[in-house]
Amino acid sequence: MATADYIIPRASIVLATMAAAVIVLSGAHAVRDILGPVLLALVVAITAQPLRQWLNSYLPSALAATACIVAIVLVLGGLALSILLAIARFGSLLGDYQEQFQTLILGTVERLKDLGVSEEAIAQVASSLDFGKLAAFFLDVLGGLAGTMSSFAFVLALCLFMTIDASGFGKHLERLRDERGPLVTALMEFGQGTRRYLWVSTVFGLIVAVLDAIALQLLGVPAPWLWGLLAFLTNYIPNVGFIIGLIPPAILGLLEDGPGMMIAVIAIYSVLNIVIQSGIQNKVVGDSVGLSVTITFVSLVFWSWILGPIGAILAVPLSLLVKALFVDADPGNRWLSPVIANSDPGTASGAETAPRPA
Repeated sequence: MATADYIIPRASIVLATMAAAVIVLSGAHAVRDILGPVLLALVVAITAQPLRQWLNSYLPSALAATACIVAIVLVLGGLALSILLAIARFGSLLGDYQEQFQTLILGTVERLKDLGVSEEAIAQVASSLDFGKLAAFFLDVLGGLAGTMSSFAFVLALCLFMTIDASGFGKHLERLRDERGPLVTALMEFGQGTRRYLWVSTVFGLIVAVLDAIALQLLGVPAPWLWGLLAFLTNYIPNVGFIIGLIPPAILGLLEDGPGMMIAVIAIYSVLNIVIQSGIQNKVVGDSVGLSVTITFVSLVFWSWILGPIGAILAVPLSLLVKALFVDADPGNRWLSPVIANSDPGTASGAETAPRPA
């Protein structure tokens, strides 16, 4: 008597998949000091690929690769130097405001006494508002961004090798199109989506940075254009990057002219973030790469936990990579694309070229 084929329950498949994902993600978290720079170099190499292709049309392959690497060094070096300059400038400015900080603390204590707060509670508040601790805290927050460049030489070396290998990578993918058509299409869409995301973030980051710098200059906050530059750099961290860029000018506004200036700085940054970044930019990014606003925010939290500060910067590209490998590359999973993008099936990113499920 023939035995019936055993069908694995769907719940068992889901549980086994989740268990495997936990193991893989735990391993990625354990080696994030290596994996983070590798993924950063991959994104940089993908972003620089159009430049490499353009240089190939005018220069020999070796010279084109060299020129592309020089451009990458200049861009990454400029970003790292800008962050370090912002940290150093913020630290020096804080040192000039120690007297104003003590005056602010005394005024706060007096207001608390007028409100009837107990002496013990006031003493605890005053002891916690130590200027050195406060300055160290905010410098550590900014230092987290600079820490992403701590493996600068390693990232550049990886970019060099990836840029050299990229000259023939497209041809290798085309050879696989007949056998692995959906995978090839998904990987190409990942590269295009990553470049679109970085381009959109750069354009909107410049707009927000200029508006922030002009507003800070009108308010009288010290070094306004430096904080505008910081706002531009932190714009690459989706949704919450503006909060990091807000910290230095808000603190300096408080020390320069009291709570009124600090509230004005926070209000300006918040309005610009809600209107331009959270509204217009997120909509354009979602339409360009096929990720909803919710998925983008969850990606930020998730990849920050896995890879640290680098994960915050690479949250959207890494989510696009996961989407390409596990959704777009599998014809049976393409129905998930509109769900992830929160759009109609006909308008989801890549829907026009997606192979129909068998």
